[in-house]
Amino acid sequence: MIDGQSAASRRVNQQLTYRELNQRANQLAHYLKNLGVRPEVLVGICVERSLEMVIGLLGILKAGGAYVPLDPDYPQERLSFMLSDAQVQVLLTEQQLVEGLPEHEAQVICLDKTWEQIAQYNQENVVSGITPSHLADVIYTSGSTGIPKGVMVTHSGLCNLAQAQIQLFDVLASSRILQFASFSFDASIWEVVMALGSGARLYLSTKDSLLPGSGLIQLLRDYDITHITLPPSALAVMPVQELPALQTIIVAGEACPVDLINHWSVGKRFFNAYGPTEATVCATVAEWDDSDRTYGKLAIGRPIANTQVYILDSYLQPVPVGVLGELHIGGIGLAQGYLNRPELTKDKFISNHFSNDPEARLYKTGDLARYLPNGKIEFLGRIDNQVKIRGFRIELGEIEAVLNQHPIIRESKVITREDIPGDKRLIAYIIPISTQNHPSEILNQIRQFLKEKLPDYMIPSACVVLEAFPLTPNGKIDHRALPAPNFTSAQTNYVVPGTSTEENLVKIWSQILKVEPVGIHDNFFELGGHSLLGTQVISRICQDFEIILSLRALFETPTIAQLSDRIETILWAKSAELASTETNLEAGEL
Repeated sequence: MIDGQSAASRRVNQQLTYRELNQRANQLAHYLKNLGVRPEVLVGICVERSLEMVIGLLGILKAGGAYVPLDPDYPQERLSFMLSDAQVQVLLTEQQLVEGLPEHEAQVICLDKTWEQIAQYNQENVVSGITPSHLADVIYTSGSTGIPKGVMVTHSGLCNLAQAQIQLFDVLASSRILQFASFSFDASIWEVVMALGSGARLYLSTKDSLLPGSGLIQLLRDYDITHITLPPSALAVMPVQELPALQTIIVAGEACPVDLINHWSVGKRFFNAYGPTEATVCATVAEWDDSDRTYGKLAIGRPIANTQVYILDSYLQPVPVGVLGELHIGGIGLAQGYLNRPELTKDKFISNHFSNDPEARLYKTGDLARYLPNGKIEFLGRIDNQVKIRGFRIELGEIEAVLNQHPIIRESKVITREDIPGDKRLIAYIIPISTQNHPSEILNQIRQFLKEKLPDYMIPSACVVLEAFPLTPNGKIDHRALPAPNFTSAQTNYVVPGTSTEENLVKIWSQILKVEPVGIHDNFFELGGHSLLGTQVISRICQDFEIILSLRALFETPTIAQLSDRIETILWAKSAELASTETNLEAGEL
């Protein structure tokens, strides 16, 4: 069974049994086949998190097509590239999202508007002719050249993933799994196939209710969630509370501090999952046990079923236990390669000389690792400039390439900094062509430019303007000498709060950002804010003002003055509604 919120009606607590889900997915599949969808045909899907999301996904797969998830919150330029690069023939979406989509050539099917027509099609299972080697999806990830790359995942990889998860995490028909990850990331299919492959109950919810914090804790408690997958940075901002139904916590996407594990592993099974999209989401898994406690660090574990992992030196030979090498992955979960990128595919997917199968390949992950004495694998960083921030895979080169497109920038460098332990951030250093403009003016231009080009999670927490990069004796940029960003009030004319709403917001920002003073025209993100800190701010606002506010409001109104106006508008509307209700009640009594 699937519980969720309908994208069409916005009514909560809607449910679909597996029979109903299968029937609706079959109807959509027959409809799509009639439009020419068949094996290897790419179908875009741009919907909000909803029951329709799962129906759309299954309908595409049943028709034989491969789905291409498109996040409606992505900048139009990025969506336009993905639609063009994938040559999407059919695009499933919702009526409310159509106007926000860029120009494209695909045939648009609005699931809400067209459903009465789709519902006329056969409910029986579809014969699509797909084989295990056919494409199931194309997931776009960050690209080092400044262009996202589409990873082509197969049905065999997804099926193997589902079976491995069910066995590893003891998923039963009685289990309750929360669908947390954004639909545009590979982790979302991890959650979906884990539930559907076992007959478990899958819970969907709105983006705002999934913000890490007290609201998410309440959701886990209300729905008796038994299995959840989160990045450690999201888990870190959640209050540790009693969740008797929660049996299994899986972290992925970044290193997990031991103190966080100690807080959350009491009475629960705690796993660390590792794997790139190129290996169908997950390649290795480790469960926290006594050997990890002795070692003091959570490893990435051992390969899942039908997966081979090799740690090799520069000559592609295995390294001994304890010796550093590059991690290579082989097995049934390997993707076909990169869409429309044959040279990159050839470079990253190499021949597997450990196999007797001449077609066998290995994926060069670029991850550094070593074998521990207990047989588990320890992750030790990257060979290149790829990083993980709050669970998101990011190529620093892509951000630099976008920055260098701006006409006022001569050169840029993007790095990660962790000046506060556990709070890793993206920081951009730029050298402008001219120093005539004030640094704050330059930074405002750059931030607006990046918002039009990159998803929110790829926008640096701070940009630092320099006259020149510090260099090492051999002429390379000296990363250690790059100055820390100054997350303080950037306003030349500091303005104190003038209303109680502004005073409350200043207090919340100061406590969460650990910055003083905060003026009413300071920008949350220029003070060092990011999405996870934003969830804490929004949670506090909702609690203190007793209103409902989404994280998107903080992106749209990032200053105290702007956000205060929005909050007061909501409070005024709430007060007017209450007064109207009371008037109607009095009139009724009379």
